Amino acid sequence: MAQLSDDCFAFGGPMMSVDEAVGLITTRVNAITDLETVALVDADGRVLAHDLAAPLPLPPFTNSAVDGYAVRNVDLPQAVEQAFPIDGRIQAGCLAQTPIKPGHTARIFTGAPMPPEAETVFMQEDVRIDDSGRIVLPPGLKPGANVRPAGEDIPKGQVALRAGQRLRPQHVALAAAFGLVRLDVVRRIRVAVFSTGDELASPGEPRAASQLFDSNRFMLMAMLRRLGCEVSDLGILRDERTSLASGLKQVAGAHDLILTTGGVSTGEEDHVKAAVESVGSLVLWRMAIKPGRPVAMGIIGGTPLIGLPGNPVASFVTFVHVVRPTVLALAGGLPEPLLPIPVRAAFTYKKKIGRREYVRVSLRKGQDGALEVTKFPREGAGLLSSLVETDGLVELGEAVTGVEPGQSVGFLSYADLI
Repeated sequence: MAQLSDDCFAFGGPMMSVDEAVGLITTRVNAITDLETVALVDADGRVLAHDLAAPLPLPPFTNSAVDGYAVRNVDLPQAVEQAFPIDGRIQAGCLAQTPIKPGHTARIFTGAPMPPEAETVFMQEDVRIDDSGRIVLPPGLKPGANVRPAGEDIPKGQVALRAGQRLRPQHVALAAAFGLVRLDVVRRIRVAVFSTGDELASPGEPRAASQLFDSNRFMLMAMLRRLGCEVSDLGILRDERTSLASGLKQVAGAHDLILTTGGVSTGEEDHVKAAVESVGSLVLWRMAIKPGRPVAMGIIGGTPLIGLPGNPVASFVTFVHVVRPTVLALAGGLPEPLLPIPVRAAFTYKKKIGRREYVRVSLRKGQDGALEVTKFPREGAGLLSSLVETDGLVELGEAVTGVEPGQSVGFLSYADLI
């Protein structure tokens, strides 16, 4: 498990900016060093443990990029078209050991190895057949055209994937192209997930008239699994300081991260802060972010704890900006900065200076074909429909005070946030 000192996240300043919070996490969390080897088919979403150098060049042999006709460079037509006898037929997967004869061409197909001494391929669409059955090649083709040299993509020995890369399907494809069947990865980050509050009931259990079904816990567990985590669902902890403290302390030693939702504000019935302080240490972040200002970070028995707000939209937004980089840091993952895409605003919005805000929006094409975003019509960090019926978030920086229609804003798609 990751063992951190109790003051590892100590911060004595005023309300923390989003960038300060992320910087504090990524520079002070100790990465997990436990590794495991997994089958290639199971590597998606895992963090690569070591640099992967290409064991062979890609492509491993020089081959044709098109269906067509291969010739030697010295035979390329210069000023006028020229007819060539056909000397052989080379299909993908076949060996090409016989050199092409001077003044001849060979029928060749996409992916087939180039025959010895042939260096250029004419696309079949650009040639014609004369009455004697010869191939007539036009002049002016550049030497080496339509040929993929060995190692053109990646030469042998070059680092193709970096340690810390969170593997996606395209990375798995690259490893497969090298003929690999297994990869060394960081073991999954083990995360214990709680919800807190007497007002919550778990789906499938009886719900009192004054209770809500717990939705945050299931949203957070789904997001964690998309990050490749091993998740322990520890249910709902009630609003009682002693039981909260006992539950948190009990799971700390067996997990790399504890994640809670709800109970991290400063109300009389928000007991997470006091519970954590009784069994560890906690710095209560008042992060300058909307939605999601109350976020807690602490240490229990060397295990980091993050307490997210109880409102689902606030929990979603703060997960993206606090939990996501924490999980990557624990796994020794390379940073994955969120880069907003510029789009055109089709709404008006006012905000306070000095705070970063995230506005729920839907993406569409304007009448001129340009991408623009419209704001969800209702406010409120408790509206799950605002996450379901929109496409992403517009990020408004600390210096921004408002948005007007036609203004360029930064759009973050939900698909890119986890």
